[in-house]
Amino acid sequence: MRYLVFLASAAVLITSPAAADPLETAIKADLPGLVTIYRDLHANPELSFQETRTAGIMAAEAKKLGFQVTTGVGKTGVVAVMKNGPGPVLLLRADMDALPVAEQTGLPYASKVKAKTREGAETAVMHACGHDVHMTAWIGTARRLAAMKQSWSGTLVMIGQPAEELGLGARAMLDDGLFKRFPKPDVVLAFHDSSSLPAGVISYADGYSSANVDSVDLTVKGVGGHGAYPQHTRDPIVLASRIVTSLQTLVSRELDPLESGVLTVGSFIGGSKHNIIPDEVKLQITVRSYTAEVRKTLLDGIARIAKGEAIAAGMPEDRMPVMTVRDEHTPAVFNTEPLTGRIIAAFSKRFGASRVIKGRAQMGGEDFSRYYLADKSIQSLMFRVGAVSKAKWDAVKGDVSKLPSTHSALWAPDPEPTLTAAIEAMTTAALTVLTK
Repeated sequence: MRYLVFLASAAVLITSPAAADPLETAIKADLPGLVTIYRDLHANPELSFQETRTAGIMAAEAKKLGFQVTTGVGKTGVVAVMKNGPGPVLLLRADMDALPVAEQTGLPYASKVKAKTREGAETAVMHACGHDVHMTAWIGTARRLAAMKQSWSGTLVMIGQPAEELGLGARAMLDDGLFKRFPKPDVVLAFHDSSSLPAGVISYADGYSSANVDSVDLTVKGVGGHGAYPQHTRDPIVLASRIVTSLQTLVSRELDPLESGVLTVGSFIGGSKHNIIPDEVKLQITVRSYTAEVRKTLLDGIARIAKGEAIAAGMPEDRMPVMTVRDEHTPAVFNTEPLTGRIIAAFSKRFGASRVIKGRAQMGGEDFSRYYLADKSIQSLMFRVGAVSKAKWDAVKGDVSKLPSTHSALWAPDPEPTLTAAIEAMTTAALTVLTK
């Protein structure tokens, strides 16, 4: 409750900023045009690895500002480079892809787009995770830094990344030579909009910020037959049910209570008719962790429990469960020091301590982690910018359980205050890293 009261106070305070400075003035002047870009991006979302129109908008904006721009990196990614004298190399990242969600916000610029998934299924498409905010802030930040070249020194690398929602985009860009074909960064920065903070409030976490994410497919085999004669079968539905129940003990009984982990069976598919015992059941499982040790414990535990329950059910050796960990693993994001402390101090100075709050790590996934993990000498920070309108926040008295979350068909960031804060924060962070 104290946290909610604090955020409510912050929501009030952000409506009464200190005297405007040149950065605030420039962002305010640029905001109407940026909101137009935001609405266009929101109304015209593209799925992962299909972001051709989106990438074209970002590339064109960067070219106008004098960046050296390369497109098609990691299939649809954009890399824009601006060299401005000696100094560190800073990479700023925005993700570009949208989700297969049918928008229900009722906004005048709501998406009506339909597209085909990688599997060939037609779907509605929506920017339900705020990547449209990220890209628009990327453009706004690029404009500010290009206009303020006298205030910084170093090399600025700005990337538009595809396919974050699949956990594949960062890896695709790295595999396509991001750190070989272009200046390798000393620092990587990004932000994510937040559906649980008032618009304009900034949040950060020390150390881990988001989780390892693994998607596991488990095929539970059986011996099918007539439902009236179960003695002649080995029922995979009963076996799969035992497996689902036993899997819950991995977190509750095998992890240190001070460690964090999540194991959720999101799909249980098996059978076709009332009186038929099927030959197999398919489970889909999401596994979340922070450390490599906990990740291994959970994944090894799934395999062990599945096989053990199958043996207990009398399954023959050739009918043991088959486990596949999908190649969409997203490593945990880790905010490094001393970068995090340095940037947060700069934020506190600019925005005031009431608008910069220490949050907690989350169990969501983010492939931004791959840039830091590609070379441990790189410093990394991802922070969050609140995007909930003050009216909606006040209406629920800061109870985030009553607000739409990201990935919801109802998620609608408040563009003006969110973009203003995000651009001001990203520009401030960049100037802090690239200080003369």
